[in-house]
Amino acid sequence: MSEDFYCDEALSGRTRVEVVVETDDVLAFRHTRPFWPVHIVVIPKRHVPSLIDLGDTDEILLHKVLAVVRRVADQVMREYGACRVLTNLGSYQDSKHLHFHVNAGEPLR
Repeated sequence: MSEDFYCDEALSGRTRVEVVVETDDVLAFRHTRPFWPVHIVVIPKRHVPSLIDLGDTDEILLHKVLAVVRRVADQVMREYGACRVLTNLGSYQDSKHLHFHVNAGEPLR
C-alpha cells in the first residue's frame, strides 16, 4: 500500500469514492473498505501529513477540515443517534495523510 492512499488513489481518481460532502478544500467520502456499518473519511484535498504535523499548510485548512467533520458527524448523529470521530497518528496511521473517520455501529470485522 502507498504511504498516502488519499493523494495517490482517492484524490487522483484512480480509486472511485462515494462522495458525502465536498468543498474546494475538503473531501468526505464513504470508506472503500469500511470497518463499521457507517464509515466516512474526511480529508484535506492537499497533502497534510497528520494532525500534529501540518507540513507546509496552516491551521486555516485544519479548521476547514474540522468544519466538514462537524457537518458529517451531525448528519450521522441525526440519522443513527450516535457516532465516533477519530484520527490516527504515528504507526497507527496507515496512510500518512491527515484524515478523520466518522463512524457508527459495531465493527464489521
